[in-house]
Formats: sequence, structure tokens, C-alpha cells
Amino acid sequence: MSRTAIVYLVSLAAFLGPFTQTIYTPILPEVTKDFGTSSFLVNLTISIFTFFLALMQMVYGPLTDTKGRRNVLLVGVSLYIAASLGCFFANSIYVLLVFRALQAIGIAAGSVVAATVIGDLFEGKARGKAMGTFQMMVSLGPVVGPIIGGFLGGRFNFHSVFLALVLAGLLVWIGNFIFLQETKPEKQSAKSFRLRDFTTILRHRTGSSIILLGFIQYYAMYNFLVFLPGILTERYGLSAEEKGMAYLAMSCMIVVGSFIGGRIQGHWEDRYIILATSYLNVASILLFLIVSHISIPLLLISIMLFGLFLGTSLPVQTTLLTYVFQANRSTAIGVYNFFRYMGMAFGPMVGSLLFSLGGDTLVYGFADLVFFCFSLLLTARVMRMNQHTFSA
Repeated sequence: MSRTAIVYLVSLAAFLGPFTQTIYTPILPEVTKDFGTSSFLVNLTISIFTFFLALMQMVYGPLTDTKGRRNVLLVGVSLYIAASLGCFFANSIYVLLVFRALQAIGIAAGSVVAATVIGDLFEGKARGKAMGTFQMMVSLGPVVGPIIGGFLGGRFNFHSVFLALVLAGLLVWIGNFIFLQETKPEKQSAKSFRLRDFTTILRHRTGSSIILLGFIQYYAMYNFLVFLPGILTERYGLSAEEKGMAYLAMSCMIVVGSFIGGRIQGHWEDRYIILATSYLNVASILLFLIVSHISIPLLLISIMLFGLFLGTSLPVQTTLLTYVFQANRSTAIGVYNFFRYMGMAFGPMVGSLLFSLGGDTLVYGFADLVFFCFSLLLTARVMRMNQHTFSA
């Protein structure tokens, strides 16, 4: 099987994480009604999935470095399939919560293994292009998840969503079982994991810069996901379907940006792509603050630009991590993913506090200020580094 086909195959496993996270968000009221429970507990099925998806990145990273790529992925997807089947048969919200946690524990292997396999198989421009494909596939998850979940929930019931996930997991498992060979370099020793491996990555200038950038980007993005509906409802009176189209516009631009980011590596230095997209993200949030009160078209343009520049940055980040941390690239990817998911969690929490103090202007103003301060820090770091320290 060609290396390009392998990229799509392992990226499908990574795609299942965000896809599973969001697939039944359109039918949460139906889940609440069917189980006769509170909306808090039903919303918790989303939060608990995100929590374990983040936590397990720190586990699968070292495991993939020490035990290899193929077996870790197959075991993780197997657990995901079994847990999805448990969700399908769940007869209470508490049983569903347990199996949602197990789903996340299983499928968390996908993003770590996929990025690591790409780092194993490709070099130079080819690696950047493959990382672009990987990030594009991951970005598709939250785009198509709610669409498919809404369709299945409307035609059948919410249990059908989990049956679809069982079938999707089976296809991914079978494909990787048949075609994915172990890609861990033979010369790479199977040294035991040490806790200080985490601190080594976090203390490395390039590693900490990329990890912090991922955190801030996803913090800002989840502010859009959580607080944008209020703006669209209160200021413009949009329906649920119209608000969904606004999200779709931003998500599609993340996919487009991921494609572009994978293709421009090698034409420009990675450090300058990282810097440029960081400042452009800052500018797009500022544009949103200025125009969100003026008109829907301008608001859409601002969030689409944010999605475009975010997506363009993502393949460069994972490419750099796999180059800088050759011997423990899985651990580096795991730490990076963990902090990105923490950004997802902190975005709504901190944003809610800021919203209560100063409304959406304070929410987005704070996010933009933090992003700008980090961009200045990143600029100072890049200027002190030589080309080979912060470049693939």
C-alpha cells in the first residue's frame, strides 16, 4: 500500500476523535428526553469525553514511543469499538457516561499514532504535505460530525449515532490491521519512559513555543464556538440552522488552511509561517471585535479568516515537533495534543467568567491580548534562534 494511502488510513483514526466528540451535539435534547435526565448530565457526556481525550494524550505518547505504533493504535481502536457498542446499548445516562469515557480513552490513540507514523514515513517537503493532509482530516471531524449526527438522529434515534460509530471504528480497525505495518525505526531503542521526558519537551524552546501556541489557538477557537451563538441570536436573530452555517464557514476554512499549510512548507521557513499566522490570527480576532456589531457578512469574513490562518499553522506545528524530537516524537505529539485540548476546556471556563464581567467584548478582547502577547514572545524567541533551531 502506498505511503499516501497510509496517511489517509491513520488520519481516519485521528478523525474519529473530534468526529465522535461532536456527532450527537445536534440531538442532545432528544438524549435528555429519552433518558429522563437533566441537561447538565447530558452535557457532561461531551465534557467527560473531552477530558479523557486530553488526558490520554499524555499516556499514548510514551506508549507509542516504547511499544510501537501499530499495536497501540489497534488496541486503542478496539477499545473504542467496544465502548461505542456499550453506548448503543446504554439504558441510563450513568452507563452512557462510563462508555463515553471509555470511547475517549480508546480513540485518543488515533491522533498521537497518526502524526508519529507520518513523522516516521516522510522527510522534508513530503512530511509537511502529509501533515497537511492529517490536519485536514482531523479538522473535518467537527465539521461533518454534527451534520451526520443530526441526519441520523432525525431519521432514526440517538442510539443509531453510536451504531454508526461502531461501524466506522470497525472499518478503521480493519484497514489498519491489514495495511499498517510497524513504522517505528529499528535503530530507535525501546528505552523506558521517564517523567522527565515531559519536562524535557516543555523546557525546549521550540517545543514549549509550539505547545503554548496550540493552547492559545484552541482557547480562542472555543471562545468562538461557545459565545458566538449568543451574538448571532441576540444581535441578528438567526435560527439554529443559520447559526450552524456560520460555524460551518469557519470550520471549512480550517480545513482549507490545513491543506494550504501542508503545501507551503519548504517554500518558506517554518518559523516564519508560524509567526505570520500567529499575527494574522490576532488581526482576525481584532477584526471580529470591530465588525461583529456591524453586519453578518463582515462577521463571517472575520471568523473565516481566523479559521484559515489557524488551519494554515497546524501542519507546520506538528511537522516541527516531529523533527525536533526524533527519538520521542510520540511523547511530544501527546504533550502538544494535551495542551491543545486543555485550551478547549479553558476557553469556555475563563470566557464565562469574563463574559459575566464585561460581555463578549471582554471575552474576545482578552483572548486577542493574550494571543498578541504570545506572538511578541514567539517573535523574540525566533529572533534569538538560528535557522536550524526553529525550522524543519
